[in-house]
Amino acid sequence: MDAQLTALAITCTLKPSPEESSTDLLATQLLDAFAEHGVTGETIRAVDHAISPGVLTDMGEGDEWPQLREKVLAADILVFVTPTWLGQHSSVAQRVLERLDAELGETDDQGRPILFDKVAIAGVLGNEDGAHHIAAILFQALNDVGFTIPAQASVYWNGEAMQGVDYKDLDETPEKTAQTITTATRNAVHLARALKISQYPAG
Repeated sequence: MDAQLTALAITCTLKPSPEESSTDLLATQLLDAFAEHGVTGETIRAVDHAISPGVLTDMGEGDEWPQLREKVLAADILVFVTPTWLGQHSSVAQRVLERLDAELGETDDQGRPILFDKVAIAGVLGNEDGAHHIAAILFQALNDVGFTIPAQASVYWNGEAMQGVDYKDLDETPEKTAQTITTATRNAVHLARALKISQYPAG
């Protein structure tokens, strides 16, 4: 059953490709961990796309969110990764959350919210405090629109305050972060598999 699951990682770095990104690195590590469970994955760097402001599924000409939205709807697991700026998630992350807000009005053929039966986990990076605060915001927003959150599904790393070492600059992944990657992905696969077998009931 694991091999039938798919994951989509949306990274919310402020850095456009091809600039190196710690956020993309963590997303890659998470997808690699999912692959160990037979889950196939894809990464989207949101800043590389024209995501118009708004809370509709399609904001019209020039809006690339509809194509990205199709990928969200097709995946069983959403991996939402953001850097920390001024103690908050990035502006790009907020834009993606606002576009996901449109799913509150979308239902499947059973009348259930369209994102029911999908799982979401979060990754947060930064050289300042704020990881728990950001994870709380992400999880509340993602749960509001229909995603289910597994146990211990927040993976984060905060470097020492007021210095310039990024996650991508580390010689190796810190042990605690690696352990959390393992736990979060394992629990997400378990939950996604369970929801494949037994979906949430219709209202």
